[in-house]
Amino acid sequence: MIMNKKTYTEDSIESLSPLEFTRLRPGVYVGSTEYSTQLLIEIVSNAVDEFRAGHGDKITVTIKKDNTFIVEDNGQGFITNLLREDGKTVLEAAFSVLNTSGKYTDDGVYDGVALGLNGIGSKLATYLSHWLEVLSWRDGKYEHIWFKEGIFDKRDCGDWKNADKPSGTLVQWQPSEKFFTNVEVDLAAITKLFKVLACLCPGLTIILEQEDKPTQTFVSKAGLSDLADEAVKGKEILKNRLNIHYEGGKNKLDLVLTYTDAYSATIVPYVNAGLTDAGPHITQFKTTLTREMNKFFREKGWLKDKEENLSGDDCQEGLYVAFNITSPGVAYDAQTKSRLVKIDMKPFTSVIAEELGYWFITNEKDLKTICDKALNARKARAAAKKARDAVREPKGKKDKLLNLPTKLVDAWSTKRNTCELLIVEGDSAAAGLIGARDSEYQAVFPIRGKLINLYKNTSDKVFSNQEVINIIKAIGLEMDNKSHKLVYDTSKLRYGKIILAADADPDGQAIRNLLLTFFWSICPELLTKGHIYVAIPPLFRITTKKNQYIYLRDGIELEEYKTQHSGKSYLVSRNKGLGEQDPEELGQCLLEPETRNVQQIMVSDYNETSKLFDVFMGTAVPPRRAYILEHSEEAEY
Repeated sequence: MIMNKKTYTEDSIESLSPLEFTRLRPGVYVGSTEYSTQLLIEIVSNAVDEFRAGHGDKITVTIKKDNTFIVEDNGQGFITNLLREDGKTVLEAAFSVLNTSGKYTDDGVYDGVALGLNGIGSKLATYLSHWLEVLSWRDGKYEHIWFKEGIFDKRDCGDWKNADKPSGTLVQWQPSEKFFTNVEVDLAAITKLFKVLACLCPGLTIILEQEDKPTQTFVSKAGLSDLADEAVKGKEILKNRLNIHYEGGKNKLDLVLTYTDAYSATIVPYVNAGLTDAGPHITQFKTTLTREMNKFFREKGWLKDKEENLSGDDCQEGLYVAFNITSPGVAYDAQTKSRLVKIDMKPFTSVIAEELGYWFITNEKDLKTICDKALNARKARAAAKKARDAVREPKGKKDKLLNLPTKLVDAWSTKRNTCELLIVEGDSAAAGLIGARDSEYQAVFPIRGKLINLYKNTSDKVFSNQEVINIIKAIGLEMDNKSHKLVYDTSKLRYGKIILAADADPDGQAIRNLLLTFFWSICPELLTKGHIYVAIPPLFRITTKKNQYIYLRDGIELEEYKTQHSGKSYLVSRNKGLGEQDPEELGQCLLEPETRNVQQIMVSDYNETSKLFDVFMGTAVPPRRAYILEHSEEAEY
């Protein structure tokens, strides 16, 4: 069959302006377009940078019912009415010309340590909003500019007569529904961010005002210690934390370290006030901590000469550490600044090593507690390895150990039909589950992001995908190379239950659907024989007067609870994503059979089920559209 070919010519090349490209592909810069949260984050980040540069101490954020957002700071403001060579003022360029910023150089006013998407962030708010206006004032003058649909509209300027506000900037905008599924912001995420920013910037006050809602004020006196207080409340096993405050020129370090009764480590690494996922700063911190602990434990005789050094995992069990490194000489792998690829850690590691040594000496009793915990962790890991190695896969003449994925935290029971595997979205949620699970029969496997759609990709692409390979390895079934399906064999299936655990939001639902598609494509018997379960995380949490938690699945259950408990005192909160829940909460929601909501997937009609997967997960759009239109009246809202 000869396919129609499309010829690539010079006419195929389009040249788009920054405004046109951003409005065409907004996700390139803002990531998820479910909410307009990132626009608010970028404008607030600019205000935070003013504080960190020594200008201003208050940021006021106002959210109106019509989804108008206002951010006002008392920073230094912009130089008003200063024209550039292109005829634009500095203020206009800052909000409309991509890659225009005063934050690029290490020797500039912001010392190369600015927060946000340098040179991009404020423009996103301009480009992706129906309108945006900026008012900035300093030195007795002001400049006021307006944009409509990303294009400059008008300017006003003159003398500034408000002596109570000598300098500052006010930005307000209304995001466009053309680019966001919901033009509002994720309030839970914003509230969490403001709490963190206040802890990272002691002395800064952030005020959140919403119409018809109480004003919230975020301020921190103790910095990162306040952040730790909330994270380790009721779990801390040490009397004295390690606190480090270091300044060496432009290099600064704030660090708080403690230990909890948890089994997993929590490392909260900020660089220049931005949260990072990975990088040499995390690796070198872990290395320094492990080295200094082993050194001290041997000096005290707690670790015998014949014993091997404790591993990093052993030393970090129960660890909680949060740090913020301020350094101008850093590099990231992308504009989003989530992963650090370059930083000079020598000044920081030497300080950390020195402060650790002093802390060890002055808190010997606490350190003995940590040492005992680390030694127990080593024993537990050895037992888990022994149990894992006992699970073998027949390979002809002799058995070979299963090549299990490194991220799989396995159950140790040899009664594999009683074991359950929780496939969970993200490492954060996995860490909490690992700390709360029953290791005898509950295993945890985190996946990163959305799984490849098997209905839209060729088999060679599918089976070269590492996430696919890891899941196949984890469940233990063998592949039929001809059919590209797993051979269903209960004697080799490593888990009687496979539970799909994702957040109760649209992204979580998408991940769950892709996992269901994966199992149906590669081994439908896992569904037809009842091995696949879906965890339904509760949407609401009731906190009673006695500080007891009650979890409710949806709005219907919430209204029923309100009716049944009319006149009683309790607090209703929307449940956090799995990655933000502590081990106790995750245990109740996902692990404890008595309290969790886990539903078994049943297949009553094989052919109809197969048809539905084809319609919803296949490449053809018309059948999907036709099905939705045909069944639209059956949908529940």
